[in-house]
Formats: sequence, structure tokens, C-alpha cells
Amino acid sequence: MRAVVAREPGGAEALAIEHIDEPVPADDELLVQVVAAGVNRADINQREGKYRLPEGVTEVLGLEAAGHIVAVGRAVEGWNIGDEVCALLAGGCYADRIVVPASTALPWPESVDAIGAAGVYEVFATAYDNVFVRAGLATGEALLVHGGSSGVGTAAIQLAKRAGCRVIVTVGTDEKAEACRALGADECIVYKQDDFVESVARMTSGRGVDVILDVVGGEYLDRNLHCLALEGRLVIIALMGGARAELDLRTLLSRRGRIISSTIRTRTVDEKSLLAAGLLGDVWPGFADGQLEPVIDSTFALERVADAHRRMESSQHIGKIILTMDD
Repeated sequence: MRAVVAREPGGAEALAIEHIDEPVPADDELLVQVVAAGVNRADINQREGKYRLPEGVTEVLGLEAAGHIVAVGRAVEGWNIGDEVCALLAGGCYADRIVVPASTALPWPESVDAIGAAGVYEVFATAYDNVFVRAGLATGEALLVHGGSSGVGTAAIQLAKRAGCRVIVTVGTDEKAEACRALGADECIVYKQDDFVESVARMTSGRGVDVILDVVGGEYLDRNLHCLALEGRLVIIALMGGARAELDLRTLLSRRGRIISSTIRTRTVDEKSLLAAGLLGDVWPGFADGQLEPVIDSTFALERVADAHRRMESSQHIGKIILTMDD
């Protein structure tokens, strides 16, 4: 079967499609014929050699996919051959077939096609787990999302508005601001034009926001703390702006704030199973009632995977970039 790897760190040209053996499902796993796979920033980091793979994880890129079950392990219950599933894995999704722990698989959300299904699991899991489960965003509170037009950003906007919260986002362009407003964002800050600390203070009459979802890290750390309301929570999920920063702890203390961080990729199957159950019960119904939708920027055939990566690296995308497995 076809699979995408990057044997040596490098740019998009380092990506190669190889033919490898088809995986074999264990007793508690599903074998899935992939129809489409989501592209994520973590894939870029892996290709560039900036991410050390956990022990036992395949070198094949890709964290999420949508497809059809073609084989079911002997101990699996509740899934059948032909069922449509979404998968979130530690790697391997840029391939024709994948094996998926049955307890972490989710059905395609209602009214969502294969392209959309390939672009919902990672971003909605990340937004739901960090903003609601870990940071505890509650109805009536205010959320600041950095990178509001990213996949995770578009998911966070929708989830927060569905929960009755006020949403402020930072984006790089007016076009991205307009896209975020269309999804429900109450306020948009074009960070290349306006200082987000000053803007948040003005927009909240000096109160600040209750939760910040941050993908930047680095120099944003201290500035984020100045945006927090009393009892505010800062959630750091990526480090696009660097891994090191200095902060004045007095700012954190004065706000009685909390700094939270998390990743999903390295979690155990049991931990991911709990997350899948939460998504199925709390998030998936939002697709059925029309309050949530996948936001798809573009699609690329697997043979154009390098172009898909270049699209993400350009930071011009709004929402998810998807690979399709059609020949």
C-alpha cells in the first residue's frame, strides 16, 4: 500500500510516497481503508525533524483520517465491516490503510462527508479537551483564541459560541478575521495591525478574558498573562513562537491565574478512549443539530502531499487541509 514518509529531515521535498506492507489489526483494533486524511502542524514538525517519535510509532506521517472498516479484530464489539469511522492516531494516517484501536474510533459526524470527517477529530478533540475539560470554560465566560482561523481555532470558536461564551480571536489578516466572524467570533484582532493586549483590555473594559487558548508560546507568555481576568486560565497547546520565555510571576499571582498545557499525541489508548467518549457525547451532537461544522480550506491528492504541506507552511489557509486517497 502507499504511505508517506520523510526519511531525512527537510522541506516539503523530503516527503516521499513509498509502498509498504499493509498493517494487521490486533484483536482490539480495526483495519480501515482511508478515504481522506487531515494535515496538521505536527506533521510539519515531524518532517522537519523537530519531533521525536514516541517508541513504537510508525514513521508514516499523519495523525487523523476518515475511512471505512475493512476488517475487525476478534475482540471488537460495536463495529462492523463497512462502517464509516474517524481515527486519531500517533502516526500513520497518510496511507491507504491504517489500524485503529476500536475504543478510540468515532463514527463520521451526522451530515458530514469523508472530507469533513477527516478534518474534525484532531481539531475538535484539541479544542474540547483543552478549553472545556482542562480549562473549564463556562457559559457566560470569555475566551481568547490565538490563531482563530486555524483548524483548532475554527473548532474552538464554534464550541465556545455553542456553549454561550464570548469569543475574541487573533488573526493575521482581514480575510481571516471575516472568516472567524462568520463562524461566530464576537471580536477579531489583526495582530499585525493592533496589539492584542491593548485590544483585549479595551474589548473587555479592562476585565480580561477567562480562558486563553494559545498556540504561540514563547514571547506570548507574559503578554497572555496580562490578558487574563481574575481566576483566568491560560492553556498552551503549541509553541509556534518558541519554547522559552520569561514572565513576571507577580502578574500571574495578581490574577490568581493558572497555566495549563497538554498534548494528545502521546496519550495512552485508555486516555484517548475517554476523550473519544467525551466527544461522542458532548461534541458530535452539535454536528447533527447544525451548530458545528468542519471548516475545510483545501484538498490535495496524496501524490500532492508536498503541496499540502506548503499550503500549511504559507499560513494562508483557513481551516483544515485534507489529503485524499483517490488515485
